Parts: sequence; C-alpha cells; structure tokens
Amino acid sequence: MHVHCRNGGKECKFWLDPEAFDIQEAFSSNMSSRDVRQIRKIIFEHFEYIVEQWLEFQRRR
Repeated sequence: MHVHCRNGGKECKFWLDPEAFDIQEAFSSNMSSRDVRQIRKIIFEHFEYIVEQWLEFQRRR
C-alpha cells in the first residue's frame, strides 16, 4: 500500500503499514525536508481514509 504525492516538479512516495499505523518514505524528488514533513503530517492526519480508499481501489481492479 502506497501513496504518491506530486506538486509541480516535486514528487514523493510513501509506503503505508496499516497494522503498525506507520509510513515509510520510498523516495522524494526535488522536495525540501519541510515539504516531506508536511506531507507525512497530512498522511497521518488522513491515514484511515487513505487506507480505506486504497482497499476500495484494489477491490474495483
């Protein structure tokens, strides 16, 4: 389970671990440390919703 984040020429990907309620950065490109921290915060704030949407997306495939 993962999330991609893009804005302009910036991009990153995070792996989600729903069982541990944790995320791991896979990569980031052209992002400052501040950008990455902000994205981590947003992912944690919406963690359950992201997991639910991921599972729904996989069911429809």
